[in-house]
Amino acid sequence: MVIPNFDQLQLYMWRIPIGTIPGIGRHSFSIKNHVGSAVFLAVYTISHPSPQTFPKKMAPKPLTFPGIFSALLAFSFSLLLFCYPIISGHDYHDALRKSIIFFEGQRSGRLPPDQRVKWRRDSALHDGSTAGVDLTGGYYDAGDNVKFGFPMAFTTTLLAWSIIDFGRNMGPELKNTVKAVKWSTDYLLKATEKAGVVYVQVGDAYSDHSCWERPEDMDTLRTVYKIDNAHPGSDVAGETAAALAAASIVFRKRDPAYSRLLLNRASRVFNFADKHRGAYSSSLHSAVCPFYCDVNGYQDELLWGAAWLHKASRKRVYREYIVKNEVVLRAGDTINEFGWDNKHAGINVLISKEVLMGKADYFESFKQNADGFICSLLPGISHPQVQYSPGGLMFKAGGSNMQHVTSLSFLLLAYSNYLSHANKVVPCGETSASPALLKHLAKRQVDYILGDNPLGMSYMVGYGARFPRRIHHRGSSLPSVAAHPARIGCKAGTRYYLSPNPNPNLLVGAVVGGPNVSDAFPDSRPYFQESEPTTYINAPLVGLLAFFSAHP
Repeated sequence: MVIPNFDQLQLYMWRIPIGTIPGIGRHSFSIKNHVGSAVFLAVYTISHPSPQTFPKKMAPKPLTFPGIFSALLAFSFSLLLFCYPIISGHDYHDALRKSIIFFEGQRSGRLPPDQRVKWRRDSALHDGSTAGVDLTGGYYDAGDNVKFGFPMAFTTTLLAWSIIDFGRNMGPELKNTVKAVKWSTDYLLKATEKAGVVYVQVGDAYSDHSCWERPEDMDTLRTVYKIDNAHPGSDVAGETAAALAAASIVFRKRDPAYSRLLLNRASRVFNFADKHRGAYSSSLHSAVCPFYCDVNGYQDELLWGAAWLHKASRKRVYREYIVKNEVVLRAGDTINEFGWDNKHAGINVLISKEVLMGKADYFESFKQNADGFICSLLPGISHPQVQYSPGGLMFKAGGSNMQHVTSLSFLLLAYSNYLSHANKVVPCGETSASPALLKHLAKRQVDYILGDNPLGMSYMVGYGARFPRRIHHRGSSLPSVAAHPARIGCKAGTRYYLSPNPNPNLLVGAVVGGPNVSDAFPDSRPYFQESEPTTYINAPLVGLLAFFSAHP
């Protein structure tokens, strides 16, 4: 994507039903002599947009005006640039409830009596036994049956952050979200029980991926992988420390003793990560790559872990660590990235809250980074690595795209709240981004996921009339144990994988990887980047849905 030329403002005539855009009256900018109602969208664009950007019958006709009109730019951003017929009145609370149920479908270990995903059964009850430890429990990260510690810890951090910032909006779903966090932290406590060791994975990914079988049936290798003093993994240990610290805030008043346990363990794990520096991708390369290989380096996880420990403990040592290591650990790098592998944008947004509250001027540079991150996402002036599909979906090349959509949108919403409380805006060149604009941008992404898109499809299983039916997920695509009590072997499941039939078991609340940059979506299991759900897609979405359920 070419960075726009700000010396020109191009107005494009785009066919859009009037009245579908919040804040725009039915007669505003209407063009009566055009086929159908329309509006002029004031957008900054490149001088010669690709013809593939618009359908042939909607090809834009540019009218160039010199100069920069900040008001029109703000107006164009408020439209979010991409408008399709909007489903009136999304039920955000229903979507929130379902997004949390999804985590119950991903549970490993012995399931509790109040399990709501009834087609699942107990699984992996001997995990850790080959290493003489109990590693039962936790979550399967996606559509396979491996327990990867790195994305599980990130999922936990984002679920906890969702509760910290938006728990007051969750209503009756708050208790279920807290349970989802505890299911993970109970496992992470087991994985970090031995000082100087973190168990980071259970299951041989190559063995697992060669089979298509239910977690209840799996007979693939349940190899245990760990990091220790001689085989460091500051990335996964730093994220684990962040998860435990963030969760300690969640349980501070709900269960003080458990909260103290989490915080103490977070501190110990962080010290281990910092003292024995190195990437787990180097120590365990053959096991974790290319599945959850840390290509970004471990430095961001050390800052991330310190930031959450500072927030949870308020200890001066972590504040000093952050200030001392800001440059060394490259806090200003890749500021528009946030996900299980890269924490930079999250670090800057999290720490900036204290600056905006007037409590930490020594963190001012983090706020500057956070402002830069926000500007990098704005449609029309976004960073070359951030694109928007014709239908309005944020898109980043490589991997499952919805993980970027939900995590970056979460940061937009969180930062907008911090700005609102401080009565601030984000300066972006000759214009500025208000908290209201950031909320609109985040909401637009959530609404796209729920069905406001060119295909009219919800990308959350079980939400809306039309949603993915053939998701890349072993348990969902194979007959349940109740329906088919006999074991389904490793290769016997292949026919279900290749079947054109819908999955027999609905993994309610699962959000899949989503459409490509052209808004096309193949509802097919083999297209795993588009059709596979993950826990770290849903975790930040929980916070987003909680907020919009209270502020539709």
